[in-house]
Formats: sequence, C-alpha cells, structure tokens
Amino acid sequence: MNLDYIKPNNWSIIEEGFDPKKVKASESIFSIGNGAMGQRANFEEKYSGPTFQGSYIAGVYYPDKTRVGWWKNGYPEYFAKVLNAPNWIGINVFVNDEALDLNACKSVKKFKRELNMKEGWLCRSFVAKLQNNIDIEVKVVRFLSLKIDELGAIEYSIKPINASASITFEPYLDSSITNEDTNWDDKFWDTTKVSHENNQAFIQAKTMKTNFYTCTFMESQVFIDGKSVIIEPNIKADATNASFSYNYNVKENETYTIHKFGGYTVDRNHNRSELVSAAKSVLKKATDKGFDALLEDQKNEWAKIWDMADITIEGDVKAQQGIRFNIFHLNQTYLGTDPRLNIGPKGFTGEKYGGSTYWDTEAYCIPFYMATKDQSVARNLLTYRYRHLEKAIENAEKLGFKNGAALYPMVTMNGEESHNEWEITFEEIHRNGAIAFAIYNYYRYTGDFSYIPEMGLEVLIGIARFWHQRANLSTQKNKYVILGVTGPNEYENNVNNNWYTNYIAKWCIDYAVECIYKVKDGYEEEFARIKGKTKISHEEIALWKKVADNMYFPYSEEHQVYLQQDGFLDKELITVADLPKSQRPINQKWSWDRILRSPYIKQADTLQGFYFFEDHFTDKELEKHFDFYEPFTVHESSLSPCVHSIQAAKLDRMDQAYTFYLRTSRLDLDDYNHEVHEGLHITSMAGTWMSIVEGFGGMRIKNDMLTFEPKIPDQWEGFSFKVNFRNQILRVNVCQDHTHFELDGNQDLEIEVNGNLITISPNNMVTV
Repeated sequence: MNLDYIKPNNWSIIEEGFDPKKVKASESIFSIGNGAMGQRANFEEKYSGPTFQGSYIAGVYYPDKTRVGWWKNGYPEYFAKVLNAPNWIGINVFVNDEALDLNACKSVKKFKRELNMKEGWLCRSFVAKLQNNIDIEVKVVRFLSLKIDELGAIEYSIKPINASASITFEPYLDSSITNEDTNWDDKFWDTTKVSHENNQAFIQAKTMKTNFYTCTFMESQVFIDGKSVIIEPNIKADATNASFSYNYNVKENETYTIHKFGGYTVDRNHNRSELVSAAKSVLKKATDKGFDALLEDQKNEWAKIWDMADITIEGDVKAQQGIRFNIFHLNQTYLGTDPRLNIGPKGFTGEKYGGSTYWDTEAYCIPFYMATKDQSVARNLLTYRYRHLEKAIENAEKLGFKNGAALYPMVTMNGEESHNEWEITFEEIHRNGAIAFAIYNYYRYTGDFSYIPEMGLEVLIGIARFWHQRANLSTQKNKYVILGVTGPNEYENNVNNNWYTNYIAKWCIDYAVECIYKVKDGYEEEFARIKGKTKISHEEIALWKKVADNMYFPYSEEHQVYLQQDGFLDKELITVADLPKSQRPINQKWSWDRILRSPYIKQADTLQGFYFFEDHFTDKELEKHFDFYEPFTVHESSLSPCVHSIQAAKLDRMDQAYTFYLRTSRLDLDDYNHEVHEGLHITSMAGTWMSIVEGFGGMRIKNDMLTFEPKIPDQWEGFSFKVNFRNQILRVNVCQDHTHFELDGNQDLEIEVNGNLITISPNNMVTV
C-alpha cells in the first residue's frame, strides 16, 4: 500500500479523508510518546474495524518463553516482549444511545488527523452521520506530557449539528488487553485491584514473571460550550475495567467536551505500596493546571527540544517533513534522562522485535543524541551497557567462552540475550564491535575520556577476550579466521570470514590494548581497580595482539575489493537492476534458501565497515567498494539507505545521495517496505539525521576537531543544523554557494572546512 495520503507539510503529519484500509498504518505513523510511555494513534471511541491497539510503558516487559521447532544448546529461554499496557485512553461515546463507531457510521466526512510535531500534540476531527441520522462534529486533541511524564491528556469535543441529542461520554480503564506479539498467548498481566473515588479510577496490575507493578489511572471533567458542568457519573467496575458515564442533553450546535487525564505510575519509580497515591498526585497537578495550561507547557517543552535538534531544509517540503518526522519520533522515544532505558527499533509504535535494545543504539543512535543533547545523554546509553557487563559475560559463558569474555546480546531488556533465531543469536556477533565502537565514538566526539577508566575499559577487555577466543588459527592460511558468522547482511547466514566481522574484531582488540595502556599511564588508581577485577596481564594482551595482527581478510585481486565473506564470488552475480520489480521485496517473495544463495545484500555490510572506519581507507578504495557492493544491495533493512547516502555524498554522487536520503527519511511516511502498520523504524531515524549532518554536511571528527565538507543537493536552496560539540553549540547553514558557521559558546572554536583551518568566535558568523 502506498501511503501517499500523507500531505506534504513542514511541521505536521496530516491525513485527510477516512479510509478504513489505512487505519492501522496511521496508528503507527501518528503515534505519540514522551520517553516514559507511548501509544499508537488508536481512536478513543469504539472502533469495530481492523485496529492494532497499543499502549506501552518504558522498561516494562515480559519474558515470553522461546518458541522454536528444534531446541539448540545455548538458546535463550525467552524473548523479551514490550507489553501492551492497560488502556487509559478509551472514551466510549453514545449519541441517543447509539455508540459512535466510524466503522459503522452512515457517512464520515471532513476527516482530518494531524500530528503537530512542532508542539507535540495529536488532533483528529470529522463530521459523521450515525445510523440514527444524527449528524455530529467531533474534534479530539491528545498529548503525552513531556513536563509530567506519567501524564497524558485528552480533550474530546462533540457537537450535534442537525438536532439536539442525549450524549454520553464513558471514559474507561481496561486491563483485559493482550499483545499482538506473543509466542504462546500467555497472560502477561495480572490485575490485582480496581478502585475508584470521586471522578478518579485506578487499576493496579502487575506483569507475570517479571513482577513490574503498575497503576493505570484516570480522572475526567466535562464542559458545555467551555463551561464546567457537574454531572454525577454512573460508575461501572469489574475485575479488569472501570468506567464512568457522564450523560447530558446537548442542544443542537452546543459543544459537549470531556477532559480526560490518565497515565501510569510504575514501581520502577515509586514504592509499590504508593502507586495509587503517586497517581493521585499526578492527577492533582493535572486538574489544578487544566488542559489548556498543560498544552502550553507541552508546546514550550517541545520548543526547547527543537531549538537544538531541528534541521531546516529550504525548497523541499517532503524532505523537510521527513527529517522532522524522524527527529520528532527519536525524541518521543528516548530523552536520555534514565540510564535504565534504551531505544527499541519500534520505540512505542508497535511490538515487532520485542521492543528491546539492539546494536542499532550504538551504531546509529548515539551520534544523534551526542550532538543534539548534553553529552550526559550519550553517557547514559553507554552506562546502560556497562551495567549489563556481567550478563554479557554470562551470555558468553553459555556459549562456552571463558575468563571474562563478554558477548553482548543481540536483543535485550536486562542484559540477557533474548533473541532466538540461531543464525542471529549465535552468529551475528559483530554486535560486540558496535558496543566498543560507541565507546570510541563517544570519546572522539566529546573529548571525555573519563568514561573509559570509570566503566568502558572493563567492557573493552571483555569484548577483546571474546574476539581472541572466537578466532582460531587456520594452518592452511597461517592466519586467524572467524568461522560460522552472520554479518550485518542477514541475507547471508553461517558464513566464514565475514570481512566486517573480522575487521571490527581486530579493531576492538587494538583499541582495547590502546586504552589499557592509556589508563595504566594516566589513571593509576582506576587501573589498579580494573586489573584486580579483570586479572588482565601483559601475557594475555600479547595473545590478543597475535590474533589481531594476523587476522585474515578475504580479498579479490580481480575486483580489487575486500570480499564480504569467503565464497562471495561463487554466487551468480546478477545485480539488483536486473532483478524484476515483481520479485521485490525478496524477503516477502522468495524462500529463505533462495535468498541465501543469492548475491543480494539486505543492508550495508562491507560498506558498514567503510562507514565506521572511513579514515582507514582512501576515497578511491571507498569508491571501488561502493561501486562493487551497492548494485547488489536491496536495502530491505531500514538501516541501509542512510549509510549509502553518507557514502554517496562523500563520493560527490549527489543525485544518489539525495535518493537514499529521501528513502531513509520517508521510509515510514511512504511505507517503502510495506510494513508500517507493524510500527515505525525508530533507530533508522537516527541514521536519517546522520545522512544530513555527516552526509550533506560532511561533518567528521579528525585530529580532535570538527571538520566539514559541506555539499547540497540541487533540489534544496539551503539546509541548517546545530551540533553540541564539547558544550559549545555550533550552527551550520549550508547554501548553494556558501556555508555560514555561528558559535554559541564562551571560547573560540577551531574547525576545518574543506581542508582549511578556520577559527570561529562566539556570536560571530563566519562565511565560507
């Protein structure tokens, strides 16, 4: 399905016209979140058509028992699943006793949905004719508060426009929800208590197995033409539901409105015995302020985010809308205030991939958060992995590794591996390299080495030990090899000597050794602690170096490129250009056997290495590898177009770079992979930011300073972005024939632009 029903707009995502076939896709696209919770854009009122109901609480998950056809030693016991939480947004609406249901109305006109990204709210409006021939005009505004992150607010207004009508609002809480994503249809929630008093209701529930205790709450107020009215509600409650009914005889063209406040308190943040009292405290703040003042707060909080994070694009509305959509959802998903949380590939927009943490965070997300937030946010993401080091060591031990070797999980909520496809769980071990690279990238960007002696070095030692043990000496090659792996290209499983994996393994060892000696020389107390804890020795380091210095890299003399893995040239090398469009996407059209035998690449694999380690290769080498591998790449991973966009820009192939940029920025808005109904691609959205800042902006860190090689697509008149570099804010404004640099800081900043050194003084514009 082509989602071209999304109207081009600089600051909003807008849908006009009601089409039941698009409801589930729109529920994903119009999702809202505030870092602590999130929800799909489900209708508040009853909807009997196809819908994917989803509300999610950050950090709350269930260990769904692994389901596989053939159990293998080392399999994780469970797949961590983000949980569809008790529903607080529901408001049944009755007009002369007929339920409002857009799937059952005689007609629905003037339907409009708007996600205002600038101000952080969702609005829906329509005119409907019910089966009883009453015409109504409806407008609903909803947001999840950034200022009070346990609170959400809804303003639901209805106006009968051809007759007076008896209208009932029935706000409710419901904990009888189920997950779309479940292995065994287990019961995930146990409702422990349903209670109510005054206009407030509370459902206390805990997750099975993981025992997260939650309280879902609500309070409502009703108004006629903006004036508060006191209505004694009719109350219903059972084991999993609580509802209040507010009935009023509404005159023709009068507006009947309900303000509903709701949300979650969780024992991650409160004492279990105080969840209801904490909920009451949130509701008091909400009712004291009122909906309008809370909405003003929301606008102000989003203004602060956009002041730093916004990227402007002049002359290309679709490109502008795309990047803001990506930045908006990244901030809805993760704000960096809680080191216990991380970023799932679907965020709060769906349940695919379990909602867990992948290597995407380190490979794609950290650059965005480093540059658009305070460096403490990126440090929190690294702290998350440090706190999971013991689990990473346990994960490696389960697979037979020893002596503190650490294998970080492919998928996790608490540090345990919870992914159960063998070709990924056991073989996609390159994820370890992304963790180490993120430590290096953080230091390179922030200049803050302190993380490494405090936490990072222990992580690097565990990872180096893993790579040392995972490689083995090939007597035939007289080199160290790494066998039986899956690289970033998941359309190749169980291959030998994946170049990217071998290269990052060598790099991890070399970087760990470099950091060990740097800490030893400069942080004696920390080094003594780490040495006592890890028992690291010169002898062990020498063994690591033997592996790193003699690592095997498959190479083709004929093509003058590193081979993605041993045997890649044995494939039938038919390019994507010669693949009929009817066969795409191959992951939906072909058998897995056929995919594995094909040369087709799901996402950047060898080129992922060239992206990470660009400084290790010449531009000519990049060009050769790009020209060899991109023609075989089907880009059926959301993480693929951004890397290719950055590299195409580096190679001055601006048309190609622009095409890849549009694909990554509008991946969900235009539903390239025909799967947006399952949720959005949150982590690839950070790659979209990189494709502008690193691709078109040409930003790098070299010789401990910011460098730029700005370029601009022909389709744009100009673009601008800000980066927080070592606590100084640099604004970059690129036009067709020049670039402006402005500094908001307290000392001069030296940068390099197109190979020339330039000094920028605070509050002084420099034009290049």
